[in-house]
Order: sequence, then structure tokens, then C-alpha cells
Amino acid sequence: MTITTAGLLVLFVVAVVPLAPTEAVLIGYGVLAASGEVALLSVVLVAAAGCALSDFINFGIGRGLGLRALRRFSRRPGSRSMVEWIATQLGNRGESILVAVRFVPGGGIVGALLAGSLRWPRRRFVPVAVLGSTLWSGYTAMLGYVGGQVITEPVLALALSFGAALLISVPAGMAIRAAQRRVVTAAAA
Repeated sequence: MTITTAGLLVLFVVAVVPLAPTEAVLIGYGVLAASGEVALLSVVLVAAAGCALSDFINFGIGRGLGLRALRRFSRRPGSRSMVEWIATQLGNRGESILVAVRFVPGGGIVGALLAGSLRWPRRRFVPVAVLGSTLWSGYTAMLGYVGGQVITEPVLALALSFGAALLISVPAGMAIRAAQRRVVTAAAA
């Protein structure tokens, strides 16, 4: 087994395991791709396959346990409001919201569990999970790749890529938190 193959296997395993630091690892592999150590397309496809498999597993757990699968996410008001918001959105704009929540920390897990709990047909869920996983993996790997193209020193490129990810994700996270607070406030009223 070559180092590249072993590295891609590690990336796949990290992508499959829920709550593993997939974003950080994928950004790192994007930087490696920029240096020519591994093909960017391979990085995106392996990560997308791992994330999709994780979604399929979470979907199955949601189908098996129903809404009980979401208890862990419903303990705090903020998390509970995210679950409620995603559930409402799945009913209104199902496919597009499942793709969008993939970009929110923990959203891919909750979306897959909810889709399973709400008994979405597999033929409806699978293409959406594959599309969301591929788009997210491409976006995240490209952050690392662009950082690696702009700065050839790997450590600095990684730092630049993480900085770009923070500049994008922090405002998005703040907007989502604000929306969650509005949902909690409206539900309490």
C-alpha cells in the first residue's frame, strides 16, 4: 500500500465517523493536493464517499429509532431549536435543506437522522446525500487547495485555509444561531 493510498484510506475513515474532525483533515488534504502529493479529485471523491456513507448510516439509525435518535441533540435549547428548524424545513424544502445543512456543523448528522426518522424514502434521500456530501467535500478541499496554491509553505497554507474557513463559517454560524434563537423565542411565546 502506498502512502497516498493509506492517506486516502485515513481520510475515508475520518469522513465516515460522525463528529470526527473531517473539515480539518479535508482542508489538510486540499493543501497536499495543491503541492501535488495527491490528486484533488481523489481527495474530493474519497471524502464525499465517506461522508455519504456516514449519512446512510445515520439515516438508517433514524429509521430504526425514529425521533428517539435525536434525543442527544435535543437536550439544550439551541440544539433543540436546530432540530425543530431542520424538521420544519425538511417538510417545506426537503432536498435543498438537506444539502444546505451539510455546511452547518452537526447539520449533516441531524439532517440524515431526521430524514430517516421522518421515513423519507431511500430513493429520495440517497441522491440528496450524495450531492450534499460531494458539494461540501469539494468546497472544503478547495479551501485547502487554494491556500496551498497561494502559499507554498504547507503550514502557512494550512493556516490560511483554516482562516478562510473561519471567515466563512463563523458568520454563517452566527446567522444560524440567531435563527435558532428566534425559533426558541417563538416556540416559548
